[in-house]
Amino acid sequence: MKIPKIKGVIDRRILINYQVEKEILENYLPKPFKPKLVNGKGIAGICLIRLKEIRPKGLPKQIGISSENGAHRIAVEWNENGEIKEGVYIPRRDTSSKLNSLVGGTIFPGVHHLAEFKVNESDKNYNVAFISDDGTSLSIEASKTDKWNEESVFENLNCVSDFFENGSIGYSPDKNDFDGLELKAYNWKVSLLEVKKVQSSFFENENIFPKGSVKFDNALLMKNIEHEWIGLKKIKTTNTI
Repeated sequence: MKIPKIKGVIDRRILINYQVEKEILENYLPKPFKPKLVNGKGIAGICLIRLKEIRPKGLPKQIGISSENGAHRIAVEWNENGEIKEGVYIPRRDTSSKLNSLVGGTIFPGVHHLAEFKVNESDKNYNVAFISDDGTSLSIEASKTDKWNEESVFENLNCVSDFFENGSIGYSPDKNDFDGLELKAYNWKVSLLEVKKVQSSFFENENIFPKGSVKFDNALLMKNIEHEWIGLKKIKTTNTI
């Protein structure tokens, strides 16, 4: 079943981004995905996104639903019919919505773990945390800033903004294939966040990411973005695209 077009508003989106040694991601990623590199480093992270007015395209916004969601992401490339594509591989998704957790793979791609979110934010400060049904957890304390991280693998804010805008396609594992979804943002604008504290049980799992293989790079903020999610053709796990 093809995932229908979904419309709504990204009320708030935080992208927490890490540099990762490419060999680690090469070993972790399933085929046909390969890490997309920036100055020799792979890029991975977490998207913390609050959605509102989410509904199938064509239906009134009054029936839309709202939810807090987390997605662990890895920037990837793959060969599709002789053409190099780029996007993100999403090994897991977490949500505050019982509906999303029930219909994962039909309305939204992939399995959605039900999670408890705690949010305390203002126009300048953002404290967001969740713990999922299987114990996966994340928390971040951040505030708006204009200061760029000089240790980033990206040259500046425009470079990292373009990187993620161009990587708007995401694939999530679902049984014997990968569900695909493309984000069509009507207006794309990001700003910088200074991270005071971040904890991720996923990226701190040394069975997946050995000590020293992951380093914080940057964090971005997006607000009030009207958008559509467009379902894409599945990629089979046995596909040798």
